[in-house]
Amino acid sequence: MPGARPLLSERPSSEDSRDLAEEDALLTGQHTSRSDGPRSWKFWREIGLFVWAVIATALVIILAVVYQQSQDSHQGSSAPHPTGKRNLIFMVSDGMGPTSLSLTRSFMQFENGAPFSEQLVIDRHMIGQSRTRSTSSLITDSAAGATAFSCALKSYNGAISVLPSHEPCGTVLEAAKKAGYMTGLVVTTRITDATPACFAAHVNMRQEEDRIAEQMVGDYPLGRVVDIMFGGGRCHFLPNGTEGSCRADAKDIVGLAKEKGYNYISDRKAFNELKGGKKLAFPMLGLFAETDIPYELDRRQQDDVYPSLHEMAEAAMTALSEATKDSDKGFFLMIEGSRIDHAGHHNDPAAQVHEVLAYDKAFTSVLKFLENDPTEGVMVSTSDHETGGLATARQLHTSYPEYLWYPGPLSNATHSAEYLDLELQKFLAEDPSAPHKEEFARDSIRYGLGLRDYSDEEWKKLLEDPSTALYQYADMVSRRSQTGWSTHGHSAADVNIYSSDPRAAQALVGNHENTEVGDFLREYLGVDVEAVTKELREKGANLMVKGHDGEEVSWMGKVPEEGQRLDGQNHLATYGGDFRKRELLHGRGCGCGE
Repeated sequence: MPGARPLLSERPSSEDSRDLAEEDALLTGQHTSRSDGPRSWKFWREIGLFVWAVIATALVIILAVVYQQSQDSHQGSSAPHPTGKRNLIFMVSDGMGPTSLSLTRSFMQFENGAPFSEQLVIDRHMIGQSRTRSTSSLITDSAAGATAFSCALKSYNGAISVLPSHEPCGTVLEAAKKAGYMTGLVVTTRITDATPACFAAHVNMRQEEDRIAEQMVGDYPLGRVVDIMFGGGRCHFLPNGTEGSCRADAKDIVGLAKEKGYNYISDRKAFNELKGGKKLAFPMLGLFAETDIPYELDRRQQDDVYPSLHEMAEAAMTALSEATKDSDKGFFLMIEGSRIDHAGHHNDPAAQVHEVLAYDKAFTSVLKFLENDPTEGVMVSTSDHETGGLATARQLHTSYPEYLWYPGPLSNATHSAEYLDLELQKFLAEDPSAPHKEEFARDSIRYGLGLRDYSDEEWKKLLEDPSTALYQYADMVSRRSQTGWSTHGHSAADVNIYSSDPRAAQALVGNHENTEVGDFLREYLGVDVEAVTKELREKGANLMVKGHDGEEVSWMGKVPEEGQRLDGQNHLATYGGDFRKRELLHGRGCGCGE
């Protein structure tokens, strides 16, 4: 409009000017130059609104913090970092997958006439799951699986606390010993088998159990690091040529252990004299079987010969607790239900359920110990992998299957397939006469497996092909119970994680890589595993030892040849006609180190 003033050039009224000045003062903190009377009502209203906004915001923040803390307390999601003296018990249910629990729980309910709501003790302590792949395969073996626990690092199948670069990695047990903790290993397999070996030895190939035996008693760069060892595998500690030895050389490892200070026992009588651990003298080496301690299904009938898993665990915990009562450090103990894995390899459901029940009993013993022991402690339990591709289902015919699984046939078995196979092989070697063979085969099925409906074809096949009798016996029970198996090897199934205290083990709640289990172990103890790795590499640099053939090799043994291991990644997603391969690596064996 002609002659009109631009809108923005209009002069504000005196009242507007005062309001703008007051706003500037509030924003800048500077006094206004106005001195013409008291503050206006509008000024004090804005001051009040500002103060109220500050107070309200602070209240919201405080309420949010209080709510989160209450939620954490209720759900157990706030895991205080442990301080002071503490004990850590790590349990490994070798080869036990989630279906092993379903199988055993149903069997237990059938045996006890219990309601379907009845659980195993271990069921009530599940907190998460673990993913199990190794660097060389989507399906791990026990060596790579246990290396993930002990070193918190991935490696190739067959590696005993050695990385794909063939450098040793320090273990949580070694670091615990260096930090002043006492340490122990309790297993039902050979003490030189993959899982226990990964905590106190370093070799490039798990098959070198003779070398592992030497290292576990202290003949390696770190010296003696294990205070107590209970298990089997005596044959690897006895010099070649002596009764019960399976060593390839004349080294006396029991003698070496004694030189390192170990007290040595080898039978049930000597174990009983320990009085449940109260009379145990450290360090202690107890080897109660030439190879593996028998399956629980068989061991319970030889209780005067072999101690059980829970008995060995209780003795170790009692002795370690007493030995550390005046120390500012507690102990680290690894307990393995080793032969759950072998039952899976053999596809033997009857052996499987009794191994899981024995593990559940040892699990209960650990819970009771932690509840009563004055020292703060926690137990974490998991599996290195699942074995057998177990299913509580089996389709026997081409027609659509009925939805049925029967625990009854498992209940009838008085012996494992392994036991019956060994008895059959022994009998055939001693008495080849045809009439006796038929009677023996029939009786082994009737009384060993408790099966009355066996066919002529079944007992005749045992005699026609005795080399596969182990699997035949197991399959007789599996078919009748309609238990399914997809392999005699391992599977890639995730495995469960359990704990005595979900709050203390909060870091393992949910789904995790198996190396995260290893992370938890070292962090709970507060130990420096990297320093142990550095020491191993420095002391082991250029360290050579004599092999069985007299040839000098690295203290960690020979490096596996190409084809014996895979430490790359390309094959993981590449199919190479594997269905054509037959017995190239393991022959008839299970590939589990047996």
